[in-house]
Amino acid sequence: MKSSDFFKFIQIDEYSATPKYLQLGDSIISAIESGHLKKNDVLPSINELSYMLEISRDTAEKGYKYLKKLSVILSVPGRGYYVGNAEFKKKIKVFLLFNKLSAHKKIIYDYFVEALGTEAAIDFYIYNNDYTIFKKLIQNIQTEYSHYVIVPHFFEGGENAYEVINTIPKEKLILLDKKLPGVNGDYAAIYENFEKDIYNALTEAKERLSKYHTLKIVFPKRSYFPKEILHGFKKFCQQYAFNHAVVSNVKLEPIAKGEVYINLMEDDLVALIERMISLDLVIGEDVGLISYNETPLKKLLLNGITTISTDFKRIGILAADMIKNHKSEHHEVPFYLTLRASI
Repeated sequence: MKSSDFFKFIQIDEYSATPKYLQLGDSIISAIESGHLKKNDVLPSINELSYMLEISRDTAEKGYKYLKKLSVILSVPGRGYYVGNAEFKKKIKVFLLFNKLSAHKKIIYDYFVEALGTEAAIDFYIYNNDYTIFKKLIQNIQTEYSHYVIVPHFFEGGENAYEVINTIPKEKLILLDKKLPGVNGDYAAIYENFEKDIYNALTEAKERLSKYHTLKIVFPKRSYFPKEILHGFKKFCQQYAFNHAVVSNVKLEPIAKGEVYINLMEDDLVALIERMISLDLVIGEDVGLISYNETPLKKLLLNGITTISTDFKRIGILAADMIKNHKSEHHEVPFYLTLRASI
């Protein structure tokens, strides 16, 4: 194949969160699968790849190393790189769409990729909780995927997201983290029960919380977090007679002794800690802190931040298992309270 023909079939998507070296490798595999590249076809040099695809030499070299590891291509001094195995096929090709890539979403991604293994191709996109971008990415899909794995969280405008999702064949669909009303058919889902989870976690922490008189949850007005979290929070406070409030802006909220703050976003946790320290309030005695989503850093901060969190590792592994074993099950993921010194 001529170099000019080769580049017709190789695509690097600037909007994809998939590393470019993997995009390069998977594009070459797709060209082999479609018959555009055949055994013993000579491939462009690393310099050619770098120039034509506008990627670094390191990226191009890493892409070829990835393919050599899979025994798809070979290299011979003086001849360069060429197709060594035209029978290689990736039966699993995943369109993976996350609302954002936070520390805990990265855990899902890492375990999902690891559990699928090298025989899966993953095109990874992030829509930043923006429904318009979400809709555009799904409607503009050009590639045929074996599976579509989607995390549906939006700042606003996501009321009709189910209509977009319903255009995806249900036997190929896996919803992660949240189920959406209106999505029909026999599809797979791995989800949190947001109302029940916070209610159960606070109930488990009730003895520690009893030394405080007020619980406040920081829930910004422009938030992608499900409103069910507030329902579970209010249900607990009303049942156990805690004063309670929903705080939209933690930087403007007065902080006083006897209060416990529950934060959902990492930025709010930092702001809370800074303000509490500046007011000479002892965290875990004068005031309390509970943070959503377990991360390694929260084990160390202030002798430990109490967290309520789902099992992100399990989400990634379960999603991979459903793909590999062709399951269309619904799994509610366990939620955990980790008590530490902050309450």
